[in-house]
Amino acid sequence: MDQVWANRAGTAEIAISTRHLRKLWGLPGTRLGVVGWPPVRRERYFGTWHYWWQAHLLDCLIDAQLRAPNPERLQLIRRQIRGHWLRNPGWTNSYYDDMAWLALALQRAGRSLAIDKPRALDKLATQFVDAWVPEDGGGIPWRKSDQFFNAPANGPAGIFLARYGRVRRATQMADWIEDTLIDPDTHLVFDGIKGGSLVRAQYTYCQGVVLGLETELAVRSGEERHRHRVARLVAAVAEEMTDEKVLRGGGGGDGGLFPGITARYLALVATALPGEDDAAQTARDTAAAIVLASAQSAWDYRQNVDGLPLFGPSWDENAVIPTAVSGAADKVDGAVNPSEVPERDLSVQLSGWMLMEAAHTVTAGAVEPLHGEIADEEREFEWDADDD
Repeated sequence: MDQVWANRAGTAEIAISTRHLRKLWGLPGTRLGVVGWPPVRRERYFGTWHYWWQAHLLDCLIDAQLRAPNPERLQLIRRQIRGHWLRNPGWTNSYYDDMAWLALALQRAGRSLAIDKPRALDKLATQFVDAWVPEDGGGIPWRKSDQFFNAPANGPAGIFLARYGRVRRATQMADWIEDTLIDPDTHLVFDGIKGGSLVRAQYTYCQGVVLGLETELAVRSGEERHRHRVARLVAAVAEEMTDEKVLRGGGGGDGGLFPGITARYLALVATALPGEDDAAQTARDTAAAIVLASAQSAWDYRQNVDGLPLFGPSWDENAVIPTAVSGAADKVDGAVNPSEVPERDLSVQLSGWMLMEAAHTVTAGAVEPLHGEIADEEREFEWDADDD
């Protein structure tokens, strides 16, 4: 069965590569993802910039290279990283969640593919460490000069720091989420806290990033509380955020990435959560079942365009083929709203690709090597002024 999912992941990769990957401004040695298909002019020439979508594109390319290594894709990954650097010099921006996603992808590129960017990682790590403000109610905030402390920033930043050897800080972040953002009724993760008040929205990717963080800490610390939190949250996701084990969609725009991110970290639970007790085994089995049911449904409801898949924003509804006149997504106050036909958004297609890779990971039993052996006191945050 793993070969079936490998083939489906491969066709999803080809679809996105064909429709979305282009040179940045025609520059040699670069690639980035055009954020809409069919693209409008500003998208085609990268006048529209969605930093965190590109980070997830890099993550998916790394998934593909681990699934089916080849030198051409390795070169493509280097070009995509170069394109990101040229489009966003200095690696950083004003949003901690954005930076966390890029940090995770660059970290995986170095760890698994020997494409190392140590100064970039040090620079990004320092952003997260310095942003920790428990005296203000956090957590780290969503963006700089903001007082919104949320799971989508603390979750991925915590995963990165755990893998980077800053396990104590990652543990503090997980404990802050546990103490502040867990719904006592459903056990799902609330979005965040602003001005001391809960923002009670519950998104799939909030659950996904917390599953990833707690799984990383369960592996590294061996502490029962982290395994307990994972088991409780997997059960809550299955109960509250799936229909017949198919994850609910998040629409287009930024929401297009939400279920794919959740699938990625459910696959991590399925393949990496430690423990031989019944609770751990049930969590692993349930996580795998959600990934596979979601992937089968997304595949069944896809459209085919020129023989390649096009995924919908809801994995249990038929996808719709966008046209050249379909309205493009708009960015409003730091968030990207959906296109008129959400299927045109790169985010939606990346989510489908991510899901196919997650299904392959689960069926193949593929576990990436764990990372983060450096003790906290040994990690120095230094970098040169120039990019490496």
